[in-house]
Amino acid sequence: MVWKVGTGDPYVLLASLLVEAGGVEPLPRIERTEKGKPYFPDRPDLHFSLSRSGSLSLCVLGPAPVGGDIELVRPRSERLPRYVLSDREYTWFAARGSQWEDFYTLWTLKEARVKRTGEGIFRRPAREVAVPLMEPGTRLVWEGARFAALGGEGWRGALCWEDK
Repeated sequence: MVWKVGTGDPYVLLASLLVEAGGVEPLPRIERTEKGKPYFPDRPDLHFSLSRSGSLSLCVLGPAPVGGDIELVRPRSERLPRYVLSDREYTWFAARGSQWEDFYTLWTLKEARVKRTGEGIFRRPAREVAVPLMEPGTRLVWEGARFAALGGEGWRGALCWEDK
């Protein structure tokens, strides 16, 4: 599994990652499953996930299903964390000072998890999408999947993948 954060169009980022990671050129044809997950019908050996927030893009590429999400950190409604986080996640978030950076770490983990499975974040309530409690820069295996929490100045991101 490889990933890249950049600026601009996530499909341009995908094309560059394909070249860097395996010499795949040009960008293979992309289709979507009935649930909307993009895939390469002519390259079943390659799986990818894309995300964009503002000027930032994230691309994840692997030999098995992958998911990735990136979000710019910005304040939202004060009620949002209580609405989308499980009780366990909300307790962790509140104990850490209810910082938006921590909220976006959890949110991007949720998005990455459902992007890996292809179910999408709005197929069930977000609070039912359980994720590990992590800080940017850490990786772990949780409930049969691998997770990585990413972060930088003003943004948070996450990856979710399975080994092949």
